[in-house]
Order: sequence, then structure tokens, then C-alpha cells
Amino acid sequence: MAGILLLTACKENVDDSARYVFKHDTILSYLKKHEDYSQYAALLAEVNVSPMSQSTVAQLLAARGHYTIFAPTNEAIDAYLQTLCEENPDLMSGPHWEDFFVERKRDSIQRVIVLNSIINSGDNQNCYAIEDFPLTDRAEIPLANMMENKLAVHGYILENPDSLYINGDCPISITQRNIMCLNGVIHQMEKVIAPKNITAAFFIRKMLDDGKGNFLVMSKAIEACGLLDTLSKIRDEVYESLYQRGLVHDLVGMTNAGFAEGNTAYVPRHRYYGFTIFAEPDDFWRQQGLDPYEPASVLLPKLMRWILDNKQYSEEYDNFTTGEDYTSGQNLLYQWTTYHILPMRIPVDRLVFHNNEYGYNRDQPGLGYTIPVCEYYSTMGKRRLLKIFESKESEGVFLNRFPNIDNGRHGTGHEISCDPDKVGCRVGTDSPDAVLNDIVNCCIYPIDAPLALTDATRNNLGSQRLRFDGMSLFPEAMNNEIRLKKATDERYVHVHIPNTVTSYNYFRDMQMNEDTKFVYYNTGWTENWPNLNTDEMKAVGRFEIMLTMPPVARSGIYELRYEVLMTGKRGILQIYFGKNPENLPVTGIPIDLTKSFAFGRYSWEEDTEDEDYNAEIEKRMRNNGVMKGALGIGMKSSTTDTQRRNSSFENLRHIVWRGYMEADQTYYMKLKSVLDSDQREFYMDMLELCPKEVYDNPEKPEDIW
Repeated sequence: MAGILLLTACKENVDDSARYVFKHDTILSYLKKHEDYSQYAALLAEVNVSPMSQSTVAQLLAARGHYTIFAPTNEAIDAYLQTLCEENPDLMSGPHWEDFFVERKRDSIQRVIVLNSIINSGDNQNCYAIEDFPLTDRAEIPLANMMENKLAVHGYILENPDSLYINGDCPISITQRNIMCLNGVIHQMEKVIAPKNITAAFFIRKMLDDGKGNFLVMSKAIEACGLLDTLSKIRDEVYESLYQRGLVHDLVGMTNAGFAEGNTAYVPRHRYYGFTIFAEPDDFWRQQGLDPYEPASVLLPKLMRWILDNKQYSEEYDNFTTGEDYTSGQNLLYQWTTYHILPMRIPVDRLVFHNNEYGYNRDQPGLGYTIPVCEYYSTMGKRRLLKIFESKESEGVFLNRFPNIDNGRHGTGHEISCDPDKVGCRVGTDSPDAVLNDIVNCCIYPIDAPLALTDATRNNLGSQRLRFDGMSLFPEAMNNEIRLKKATDERYVHVHIPNTVTSYNYFRDMQMNEDTKFVYYNTGWTENWPNLNTDEMKAVGRFEIMLTMPPVARSGIYELRYEVLMTGKRGILQIYFGKNPENLPVTGIPIDLTKSFAFGRYSWEEDTEDEDYNAEIEKRMRNNGVMKGALGIGMKSSTTDTQRRNSSFENLRHIVWRGYMEADQTYYMKLKSVLDSDQREFYMDMLELCPKEVYDNPEKPEDIW
């Protein structure tokens, strides 16, 4: 069947008579009225909603709901069957439904056509008209189709809305689109949507077998390092079984449990795996004198020599071997290769998040980006830090970019320049070589410069403040579209993460005790909170939560900060931090999450026109273990109000620990309730790790952004 799903059909001419609004028709009745869709309408009556249901898709589309239909014409279906017949002579004798040799395979193909063409938005979210499509080229529509595949929109909505494709080569009719019905919208398709649904391992193996593609060097390195088995993973079948048998449970009655708001928090339906590969394309390697077509036995020793000669490693921190045992974690090629891979699949519009940074208007994204935004993630293999960055001035997404920022007290917050040796690697999000939608568990992006954690990169990463959104710590949050999913259905707004002890360790890098009820609030699209990205993590019960922290790139003295947005529903927690998860040292006195900056001991005062006095205020606050909120973080409804400039926000950064951290070492942070009550909230939005040379620099004080 994988071979069948690889096949596509040819574009044909369709009736271009305009028909836009049929609000007196359901989707099914509209399709039945128009001969262009007679085959498709017949298939809807043949395909069941799911293997567990006796209801057909036709019955579904005759009922109330919010459905987005990418309806193929008769000609599109005929072309698809013709291609199947030509490419799979063992499947069918001719290009017609009655020509299939095996009925079961015919039924499977019918499901491919029907279920890939429908997005069910549920009860609380609208369907997707053209104006609701993602604005970024090749970005995915937030909700999956009924086959649980994500559909990508190719084309620029704002620049050329007439030229739109689904998954790259399936054109949406220019005239027959946005056909509004009582229960959804229809877009006529001139080609059947049939995603390939292949894994990264399959894609790489095929590239190597065929000797075609622009990532042969990286593919040979990945294969030699023994990573293909890992890259073949799609889904955690243990969790899948638990969910299907009802052994992981939704959290019903959130306010009764102690949460400030919410009714039901839903556990994730799946636990998918995912990967992102940033790869130097073969054209780069040709410029370096390497021939991508050489056998791996010849090519890889040359690649190893290039890595050594160009010092694509850290002389200070890296210990490695250079033999031909590439599968060893100590091998230099393995370390270099795995630094190119993240253990999460990141679509093109989620490499960084533009949400509520200072000056950005999310409701009018066409106005453009403002101040820089970035993410810090831990790579595969030996956990090491990778920075993903974008600003208005960068004109694209970069890895390990370290520009000069106008971040003074009266600065703009914008990138003003970038030294040539700190530009980093531009991610080819717009490159035709980028593989974004065909691989079900991976995205592959070309980069325009070599990527490595060199001493220079480590020093750059180790000399800036690192700000982590809480959910960035968990690859599963990205792989399963939990983090900042653009959806308003309650299933995606309140997500209950299964408990480590009582059900399943869903987040690999978080452990909970049995009394913890943990919920992710994806409220950034509905609420107006002044959090980083306007989302947050909460828990109730006599909670005890341990997080695996991201690594630092350079050894030194760091300060750990924990941000709080105060409310009366919060609790009091004790924080522990260290290297031994079985025996973490306490960091200081407990933090009362109900206390705002107005708490007298914090010495908070509003900013004044006197900058010397403002600096004195901040010194007093630091002496009391707190800092004001960040100037660069605001609210989604405002381009000027920020955590720092609007005192009603009640944001504080608590300085919870200060000490020596070793590069690439794994550290743990534990947060434990010190109250007897199980009705008080744990809260977390973001963490900061700040090196001493930044927070204790007499020549250049830490910026307020």
C-alpha cells in the first residue's frame, strides 16, 4: 500500500462556471446536484467514517458540522485510477473500480481518496475557507484530515491567492472554491490528494538506492551512524494501545479539581515521534571537493577529514574518536551528524513562533515581523543546544545566528547588524529541495552554511541569556501538535498530560508524582495573557514535577529564573536543582505564587524617567530575588503593552538558583508543592538561564527586553 500511496494523477481541465454560495444545501446535497462530482459522491456512500463505525461519510456530510471538503472531480479520479493502473499492474487490470483484482485493496484506495479529502473541524471551530489557510508557503492546515494526514498549502495567500496547491501538486480550482454550504465549505480539486505517508528512513533509503536527490552526503552519514531505525518510528504503539483501551483518562471537572478555569482537559489521542533534519545540500559538498556519488566507504572518511580539517567541533569540550565505528556516540561523525537532527518534526511555520512579541500584530500578520524571536532546542544523540532565530531584518530563519540587537532601555529591540562570523546557517524554507510534506515523521531543510557546535558557537551561546518557553522542553509537544496548535476546540485548548506514575510517561523529559494533575493551556489564540507566546502550563494536587533541563553550551556560572504571572489561585512551591535526579539540592526558600510585584519585600516600583533611579530599583529587586517582566513580551491584542510597561500584568521573574553549570551536562529541576491543599495551582510559563557575564556585567548591564 505504501507504493500505492506514492502515486499521483495528472491535471485535467474542469468546468469553470462560477458557483460560490449554496447556503441552502448541505455538502452532500450540493455534490449530488453537480455531475462534476458524481464519482466522488458515490464514493462517499461507500466509505465508512472509521473501521469502528457503520456510518458512511455521506451520512456525515449530510448532517450538521463544520467540514472542509477538497472534492476531486470525475476527471481527477479517472486520472488517478489511470496512474494506479499504469504503475501497479499487479493491482488492477484497467483504470476502473471494477478492474481491481482484490476487493480489499479497492476499498483501501477508496478510503485514501475520500478520507484525505475531508477535514472535520468539530463542533467549536469553523471550516477552512481560502482566507483561513495558513499564510506561509507550504505551511500545514492546523487540523488533520480524516486520514489523520496534515495537508500543506503551497502558494502565497496574500500575494497570489489564485495559484494555490495542496501538498505541492494538487491544484485548487480558481473558480470553484469557497463554495459555502450549510455544514461547511467545498474546494474543487483538479487532482486527487493522496499523501505519500513515507517515513524519513524510507525516504533516505530510496534516495540512496536510486542515487538521486540533493542530500546524498547527509543520507550516507545518517545511514552509517545507524540512525535509520530511529528515523523509521512514527507512533508509540504502547501509548496507542492504552488510549484505545481507555486506560489514559481525560480530566473532567477541572475547576472542581482546583484549576482556575476549564471544564474538561483531554489526553492526546496519539504519541507520535518526529524529526527535523538540517542538511548541507550536495552542491555544498561538491564545492568542498567531495563527490556525493562515491560509495560511503570512500566518501565518509573524506567527510571525516573535512570535519577535522575545518574544526567542525569544539577543541575545548568535545572528546571523540575518528575510526570507522560511526554508530558509536563517541565517534566524531556521529556527533557531527546528530547535531543536525532535532527529535521533533517542525513544520515550516513553527520553526519559531510569532505571537505576542513587542510590536507584532498577530491579527494583521501582513504588516510583517518586528523584534527577533528564537527557540532553543536539544539535539539528538549527545544533548547539545541549537538556536533557531528569525527577525524582520534577517529575512528568513537561521540556525545559531548572533546579531547585534538595539536592546538598550530606549532601543527598538530590532536587529541592527550581524557580524559576518555570527550570521549562522540560513534555513531553506523556500528552497525546492526542502522536504516538508511528503514525509510523515520528518521535515528536511537545506542550510546554506556548515552547521557545527564549534568553540565559537559555544562561546556565542554561552554569552547570552537563554529564554525557554516551558513547552519547548518536550519534543512530544511539537510532534503531537500540542504546543500552540491553532485550534479553538476544547480538545486542543486544555490538554491533560497523562501522569507518569499512574498511567504513562507521555513527556520523556518530565516526571510527576501520582498526586499531580497536569494540564497545558493552549489559550494563546483565545485569551489575552501576557505570557511568552500567551500559553502556560498548570498542575494541581500535592504536585511534584521534575523537568529535564536543556544543556548549556559553555561551562560557567549561570542564574536560573522562573517567571510567574500571579493570581490568587496559585500555590506555594519549593524548587530543587542539580545533576542527580535522585537527590536534588533545594534552591532556597519556597516561592509564593500568589504574591505579585506589589508584595512589599520585592521593592518593586514603576519605571520613571530617571534611568539611574530605574537601575537602582532593579538592583533592590535583584537583592530580593526577583526581576521585572520582559519588555519584549506583550499581549496579543497590543503592539505596545508589555510585561514591563503595563503594571496590571503582575509578571515577575524569580531568581531561584545561581551556580556553576557544566557544558552538555544534564541538569534537573524539581517543583514541589509545600501546601497540604490539593486545590492550589502550579504554574509555569518560561524559564531563563543567564550567564554571569550577562547579569553581572558592570560595563554593559543586562538588557530589559
